[in-house]
Amino acid sequence: MDVYEAVVGRRAVRAFSDEPVPRDVLERVLTAAARTPSSGNLQPWRAYVVAGEPLAELKRRATARAVTGDPGDEREYPMYPPELASPYADRFSAAAAQRYRALGIERDDPDRPAKIAALNCGAFGAPVVLFCYLDRTMGPGQWADAGMYVQTVMLLLRAEGLHSCPQVMWTMYRETVGEVVGADDGLVLFCGVSVGFEKEGVARLRTGRADLAETVSFVGM
Repeated sequence: MDVYEAVVGRRAVRAFSDEPVPRDVLERVLTAAARTPSSGNLQPWRAYVVAGEPLAELKRRATARAVTGDPGDEREYPMYPPELASPYADRFSAAAAQRYRALGIERDDPDRPAKIAALNCGAFGAPVVLFCYLDRTMGPGQWADAGMYVQTVMLLLRAEGLHSCPQVMWTMYRETVGEVVGADDGLVLFCGVSVGFEKEGVARLRTGRADLAETVSFVGM
């Protein structure tokens, strides 16, 4: 699989099979992902790869919090700006409606919040979740580095025939995650990435993208 195929083929999968992911594949992916560029070569990311009983316990604990209406832990960084203007709000709304409709959850479903929470906290059935942390002394530049690291990991997973789903949602239950993975207080949770093989027989969702002219300007060309 070449890099274009990996980029085009990568999408946030929200239905994983229970087929185990071989550790040697994950080690190969993460060894290669260490080549991700970072300013000053700080390599500010710290990854925890969780599977088996520890992941099952984390899913149980997070789901129990979510379905009882627990608002989650205090945010350490905002997921989105407090007010999204157009075109960002339009893109967000369209993608959310499309995403959860594909999962069989309609906007007017009274149980919608609980159903969404349960799916997310179950990592959509993924047998592996990678949690990416940064040292909390890091600044915006290092957060950008961590984003490049996560993207590199997801593309390499595609090259191995695997799929993924990045989930900032896990930051809502960061204390529970930290207890399970053993992350110390000096680290801040950036996101989780669910990893696995796609479940067969589930409708495949691809959200749209803006036209090139909306996001790119060519200057002097």
